[in-house]
Order: sequence, then structure tokens, then C-alpha cells
Amino acid sequence: MTRTGPQKYPGASTTYWYGVSYKGSEMETNVIVWHSTEGTALPSYGGGASAPTLSAVPDFARKKLVWYQHFDFDVSSRALVNKAGGVETNTLNVCQVEVVGTCDAATHAKWQKAGRQHLYMPELPDWVVRDLAAFAKWAHEQHGVPLSSGLTFRAYPASYGASSVRMTGARWNSFKGHCGHQHVPENDHGDPGAFPMAAILDAAKGGTPDKETPMSYRDVWEQDAAPAPDSSPTKKTNPTWKPISFLREIYDLARETRDLVRDIRDQQKKGA
Repeated sequence: MTRTGPQKYPGASTTYWYGVSYKGSEMETNVIVWHSTEGTALPSYGGGASAPTLSAVPDFARKKLVWYQHFDFDVSSRALVNKAGGVETNTLNVCQVEVVGTCDAATHAKWQKAGRQHLYMPELPDWVVRDLAAFAKWAHEQHGVPLSSGLTFRAYPASYGASSVRMTGARWNSFKGHCGHQHVPENDHGDPGAFPMAAILDAAKGGTPDKETPMSYRDVWEQDAAPAPDSSPTKKTNPTWKPISFLREIYDLARETRDLVRDIRDQQKKGA
């Protein structure tokens, strides 16, 4: 198959290039699969055996993502499970991006307590949304990957295993656009959790990122209150919250406070 368009993302480092050891299959990419690494540093990926197409590593000091490319854009990478006798996954026209950080609320809390700087997928800063959007825009302009998803990104651990958002084989075969590891058939991972996909795609189209509302309070407290499967490595649970009305009041008050602080800062900037 003939590859079209630029194969290297501008500015991405090829220091950890695995395209020599693992040749992969050529394809015309029309899907981006997003992952979270569940760590705070660039993984070794087993020397490339489980590597994605690209990795995005946060540089907190400079407020930018540092990109590493491991395979050409239109060559299959290796971060998905592909079971015998089912659908194709890694080789089915997908570019895969690992964002260094966590989608797990428990891990997030632990790292916060330890003072360990990291990205938490449901609460990505504006500069991360901006840089992920820039990549999505490039993939659209240079390779025609649709700036669309149409999928729900469930919070982990409800996204793990055979969740309601996992695609069927038929849906996966016809899908184009942006999805997460949690959506891919034959896989059980739940990353990247409550990923702000809508905000990223909106920013890629030239809109204003709205990272504060990737999910509603009802998504968090009701939809994703199911326990993780027994096979989950952590086997966490998220008990269903009963006093929804009270929690909604707290949620709304927090949003109002946030907006007030933002207005004050804007006024201070104008007066500076």
C-alpha cells in the first residue's frame, strides 16, 4: 500500500525509533487511538515490542508536550492486543498516541499526596489540550483523519474490560476518527479514562478548549459507579453516590467560584 503525506510529526524526536526492529504494516491511517501510560516518564515499551506510534511527554516547566515518534505515521505500531481469529487492531489503519500520565483517580491521589508532578487525564491543563489538538489538526490536514469521535470516554475503572463503550468488531471495522484504548475490541484496558476528547477536537477545529467539563457530575457519580472486573489488576470499586442533589449543589458552587476567580484574573490582566 502506498503511503501518502508526511510520515514524521514536525518536532517529534526519533531518539527511540523502533521502525527498524519492528517493520510493521503499511496503511493509510484514518483512526487515532489515544492511550495513557499510567506512569510519569517515557516507557521503554519492551524495546519497542509494545510501542505506540508516538508518545507525548509533559514538560511542566515549559508548559508543552515533548513528542517522541517510534514508527512512521502510516505504519502499524504495537500498543494494542490483537487476538487470533478476530478483527485486526494494530494494523487496521490506526495511529496510536500514548500520553504520559494516569487516568486512574486512585493513582492520581497517591501521586498528588507524594508531590509527584503528573498529568491526570480528566483534568488536563490548557497547554496539554492545546498541544494534543495541534497533533489532531495535523493528522486531519495531512492525512485526512476526521476531527470527530462520537464516542463516550468513560472514567476508569468503569471503562475497563467489557464496558458499554467497547466497540463491537463490526463497529471497529467501520470506525474513523478518534477513540481510546477503552473502545478497541479484543482489548480490556480502560485508558485514557475520562479523556477530554471533545475539548481537544474543538480546539483542533479552532474553538476554545473547555477542559473543565469533559464529563458531567452525573457521568462521574452515576454512570461510572460500577466496580472493576475481577480480572482488573487493582480491582477497585467506585460506590454509587446517593445524595446526588446535594453533590450537584457543591459541583455548581465550585464552577461558579472558578468562573468568579477567572473573571477577577481577567480584570487584573486588563488593568496591568
